[in-house]
Amino acid sequence: MDRFREQISKQLNSQEAHVGFDKAVNGLSPELRGKKPKGASHSAWELLEHIRIAQWDILEFTRNLKHESPKWPEGYWPKTAAPPNDAAWTKSIAQVKRDRKALQDLVCDPNNDLLAEIPGGTGQTLLREALLAADHLAYHVGELVFLRKMLGAWS
Repeated sequence: MDRFREQISKQLNSQEAHVGFDKAVNGLSPELRGKKPKGASHSAWELLEHIRIAQWDILEFTRNLKHESPKWPEGYWPKTAAPPNDAAWTKSIAQVKRDRKALQDLVCDPNNDLLAEIPGGTGQTLLREALLAADHLAYHVGELVFLRKMLGAWS
């Protein structure tokens, strides 16, 4: 079971089949973080904040019985296309990394039953939530990379 937990934890930070989160967000110039080129649904800031908020919600759902998820969809997206400042961008990236690590810690803790239903849920398990978080991150990292290509900010 430890090997299984390690594999799930690794998937939460995967860079094997696709670009990783760090590469997708690092080095994007501040003036491009709020830009939406023609045909793009979201800016890089909107995608980053959506990743952060959704991952935080998944994490809190798994560990806090009293957690209330944001209202869908508006609670999962920032109010503006651009970050208010560079510090907000940096803080959001750091929070994604901290919450991802917390999910990895939950998964790797042998005291946590990966297949037990989460109290207050509708049949979700820690395993399902970890895989959901990994899948969600991979999807939006792909969007970030494509957006950066549209902006001419990807090498």
